[in-house]
Amino acid sequence: MIYLKTDEEVELMRASNILLGKTYAEVAKSIRPGVSTAELDKIAYEFIMDHGGRPACLGYEGYPATLCTSVNEQVVHGIPSKDQILRDGDIISVDSSIELNGWHSDSAYTFPVGEVAPEIMQLLRTTKEALYLGIEQAVTGRRLGDISATIQQHCERAGYGVVREFVGHGIGREMHEDPEVCNYGRRGNGIVLKSGMTIAIEPMITLGRRQILIEDDGWTARTVDRKPAAHYEHSVCIRNGKADILSTFDYIKEVLGDRFI
Repeated sequence: MIYLKTDEEVELMRASNILLGKTYAEVAKSIRPGVSTAELDKIAYEFIMDHGGRPACLGYEGYPATLCTSVNEQVVHGIPSKDQILRDGDIISVDSSIELNGWHSDSAYTFPVGEVAPEIMQLLRTTKEALYLGIEQAVTGRRLGDISATIQQHCERAGYGVVREFVGHGIGREMHEDPEVCNYGRRGNGIVLKSGMTIAIEPMITLGRRQILIEDDGWTARTVDRKPAAHYEHSVCIRNGKADILSTFDYIKEVLGDRFI
């Protein structure tokens, strides 16, 4: 079932998403060669708790951490570890959710670590472009497939793979609500978008083949060809005329400056 949110509920979701954006900015300050993904997770946990939130990923269906930290060929749900040390030239996708005052946030950002190869940087740019192009379709009266097709076409035209096994979703009082928001599909298909719907749009795009597998930890998804993957995500409210982006990368931009993609 899809729940339409009131304006007051949307603002509560925005507050949760703003806290998540500030959390990512704190994490961004420490993303550099030599840092473990476990250190990044500790920073996020402490920041969220200090600001009255609850790390919604921690304990979700048994997930053991606050952040999903997916490095290089890891697509999504990478588990932070003291043994996973970032190196120059890596990329790391940071994905998480916060519950604040009963409402969830969700967003993701892929960070370059040091000097990253130009072809990988282009993958990041294209994936982020696809996110915003998909968001442009998230308006009253369009269909869910319009979002999906826009993302797929933008990325496949550039020669990239579009992951099928993981998709975006509705969001609100629960981290995952209806509907599913695929990153592939056909224009004109799917449900009609209504004002007050809140969804998380999150293209997961690969430099090589789109196929993935799940590693032995039962969580981490990686590309079968071990080529890098990028992941960007925003929580969005469907509105008349223009989508309302509830999450934000602005705080990340303040930290990264010229390195912001």
